[in-house]
Amino acid sequence: MPIKICVLVGSLREESYNRQLAEGLIHLPEAREHTFAFADIGALPLYSEEQDNDPPEAVKRLRELVRDSDAILFVTPEYNRSIPGVLKNAIDHGSRPYGQSVWAGKPSAVIGTSIGQIGTALAQSHLRMVLAYLDVPLMDQPEAYIQWKEGLVAQDHTIAESSRDFLANWMSAFFTFIQRHQGG
Repeated sequence: MPIKICVLVGSLREESYNRQLAEGLIHLPEAREHTFAFADIGALPLYSEEQDNDPPEAVKRLRELVRDSDAILFVTPEYNRSIPGVLKNAIDHGSRPYGQSVWAGKPSAVIGTSIGQIGTALAQSHLRMVLAYLDVPLMDQPEAYIQWKEGLVAQDHTIAESSRDFLANWMSAFFTFIQRHQGG
């Protein structure tokens, strides 16, 4: 049965390494039977509690996309040893108003890439803490801290042979996690 997955990339740059990684992941043969929708987190205003009762259209679209999805794929870069502000802003919008979080109960996975040797390990750790507080079931294993190298993902979204099996297995584990969480 196809799974509908919301993809949140924590970088606004169209050709960001993390956007390329996300595109590569969703174009793997293991992912073809499922549907993926990228959230436009760049369109969101900075979070303000004053907007909780009458949110801007971009916030309504994000909340609806997440609500209508079966699962969430977070693909994050690492900025100053943590998650980017734009990603945290999106999470804050989806978690409010208090008691109406769209994140709660959505099976999710966290992955990311960086040119550094530890990939996005610290950003992923911070993101996991935030998501745990929001009652987001997270795939704990396998972990994936990807060091970006030129050619990791080709323009046609093909993942380099040296990383393809690892990332295909990671995606398969995510699909299994989602199905297990849904009772399927």
